[in-house]
Amino acid sequence: MQNPLAGNQFRTRADVQRAVGALFSPLLPHFSASAARVRLSAAAAHFDQAAAELEGFARPLWGIAPLVAGGGDFEHWARYREGLSNGTDPDHSDYWGDISDIDQRQVELAAIGFSLRIAKGQLWDPLDAAAKRRIAAYLISGREHEFVDSNWKFFRVLIDLGLAHCGVEVDPRKREAYLDGLEGFAIGNGWYRDGPIRSADHYIPFAFHYYGLIYAALSGDKERAARYRERAGEFARSIRHWYAPDGSALPFGRSLTYRFAHAGFWGALAFASVEALPWGQIKGYYLRNLRWWARQPMFDRDGVLSIGYAYPNLMISEGYNSAGSPYWAMKAFLPLALPGDHPFWACAEEGPETFESPVALPEPGMVAQHLPGHVVALASGQEYARWRGTPEKYGKFAYSTRYGFSLEGNDRHFPSAACDGMLGLSEDGLHLRMRESSEAALIAGDRIYARWRPYEDVIVQTWLVPTGRWHVRLHEVTTPRRLEVVEGGFAVPKPDFGAWSEAVSAGRAEVATAQDVSVIVGYDARAAQVISPLSNTNVMAARTLLPQLRGVVEAGTTLLACAVLAEPRSDGDVPPAPECPDVDELRRFFRAEGRVVSVFDMKAQG
Repeated sequence: MQNPLAGNQFRTRADVQRAVGALFSPLLPHFSASAARVRLSAAAAHFDQAAAELEGFARPLWGIAPLVAGGGDFEHWARYREGLSNGTDPDHSDYWGDISDIDQRQVELAAIGFSLRIAKGQLWDPLDAAAKRRIAAYLISGREHEFVDSNWKFFRVLIDLGLAHCGVEVDPRKREAYLDGLEGFAIGNGWYRDGPIRSADHYIPFAFHYYGLIYAALSGDKERAARYRERAGEFARSIRHWYAPDGSALPFGRSLTYRFAHAGFWGALAFASVEALPWGQIKGYYLRNLRWWARQPMFDRDGVLSIGYAYPNLMISEGYNSAGSPYWAMKAFLPLALPGDHPFWACAEEGPETFESPVALPEPGMVAQHLPGHVVALASGQEYARWRGTPEKYGKFAYSTRYGFSLEGNDRHFPSAACDGMLGLSEDGLHLRMRESSEAALIAGDRIYARWRPYEDVIVQTWLVPTGRWHVRLHEVTTPRRLEVVEGGFAVPKPDFGAWSEAVSAGRAEVATAQDVSVIVGYDARAAQVISPLSNTNVMAARTLLPQLRGVVEAGTTLLACAVLAEPRSDGDVPPAPECPDVDELRRFFRAEGRVVSVFDMKAQG
C-alpha cells in the first residue's frame, strides 16, 4: 500500500502545503481524456456515475484552491480549466449531465463556486468567453434548483459567492431564503442539527461551521458573519472534547469516510479569524489530527484514498459514498489560503487543555471522559434512520477515539453479535435487535438516561454513569417474554500469532494485548466471555477482540448492570471495578436534576 502522507510530520505550513500535492498526484492517471471526470472505481453510489466522476474531479479543489490562494504551487490548472469547460458542455461526451432538484451535482458545484471565489485568476480568468458563459449557465442551473433541507442549503450560497466574484449576477432572493432557513438548524451552544432528524455528528464541524465561516470571511454580510463567528467560538469549546491528545477525533455518526475533513473546522476558525481558543491550541488540534491520519492505512494500493475510516472498509459506507467521496477530506487545507504570518501559522503549537472530570455535552447528548490514551463519549438521544449501520453509528452507549465502534456484520446471527458499547437482544436466538432510537433522553450532571424499545412491547431504561477510568451501565428491561441478551465492552485490535491473553471468570471478561486492555464486569447473572467479532466490522481495526456478557432475561422486569473499561497498556494494573450505583438513587437524581437532551427538544428549537 502506498501512503502519500508517509513521512510528513505536519509541523509547519510547508508540510501542509506538501500534503495537498501528495494527495492529488495519485488521481492524475484517473482523469478522463477530456479532464472532466475522475474515474476511480466501478463501485456505485446511489447517484449516477457521471455525478460520481464529477465528485472525483471537484472535491480535490477544496485543498487546491486554498493552496494557490495562499501562494502555493499547483501545476495542473490547465487540466482543471479544460475539465470545467468540457464537463459543462452539453455537446461533449463527458458532460456532467443536466441538474435537477436535490442533485449530487449541486454538492460538487459548491467546491467549484468556492474555488472561483478564491482562485479566480487560475480557474476562470484564462478561459475564453464561450467557456465562461457555459460554465456560468451550468452553475446558475445548479443554484436555481432546490437543495436538501439541511446543510446542503449552504451549497447555493457558495455557488453564488463564486458567480458574484466572476461578475455573474443572480437573483439574491433564493440565497437569502436559504440563509434564513439555515438559522432553524441551530440548537444552542454552537451546535446544529442536520435537517429534520435528531443528529449532531461529524457533519456539524466540517459542514455547517465550515461553510458558515467561509461565508463570514468572504461575503461582506456583517450581521450573519458575526453570528457565524460567535457560534463557531461556542462550538470550538465544546467539540474539543471529541479529541484525544494523540489527535484522533471521535468516530460518531455517518460520513466517517471524509476522515480529516474534521480538521477543517480548526482551519476554518483561522480562515475567518475566530480565536475561539488561543491560536496555539487551535493549531494543535488541527495539526495533531492531520498527524494521526497520516499514520493510518487508509489508502488503496496506488495511494488513492479509500472508502472507510482508519482502513479501507466498505462496511461503514453510506449509499452516497462513491470512490471520489473521501476527497472531501481536502477541506482540511482551508488555512493554506492564509499568509504565513497569520497568527495561526506564526504561533507555536500548544497541547490541549486537560480535563480531570467528565464533561457534559447536552447538545449532542454526550458525556465526555478524558481518559488515559483516549476520549470516551457516553451517548444517548440521537438517531439517523436512513443509511446502513445507523443504529451503531448513533445509538451505542459509548464511543472511543481509540477503539471506535463496530457495525454488526450479520444481524441474523445473534451468537456472533459484537454489540460493543451496546445491549443486544434476541427473541429467537437468531435475529438481533438493539437501540435504534430513544423515546426519551435526559442528562443530569455527568450522567445520561434513555428509554428505548428494541421491540414494540419491550421497554429498556438505561442509565450511563462515568466512574473514574470506568463507566457503569444499568438497564432495566421490561419484557412480556424470555429474551437472550448480550452486551459488549470495547473492541481492541487483534494481533497476529495469538499474541494476547484472556482472563474470564464469573461475571468478568478481560482481554489484553501488548498495546491494549479491555474489561467488562457484570453485576448480574450473565456469563462472561471474549469473542473475535467478524472481520472488517470495527471502524478502527479490521480484526478485533471483545469482552462480553451473555445471558437471558425472563418475562417481567430485570435489572442488568456492568462496568466497562478499555485503555492502552501501561505498567500499572487495571483499577478495580467501581461499586454498582443504586438504581433508585439514580431515579431520584434524574427526577431532581434531569433535563431533556437538546436534540430531542425539536418543537422548542423550531
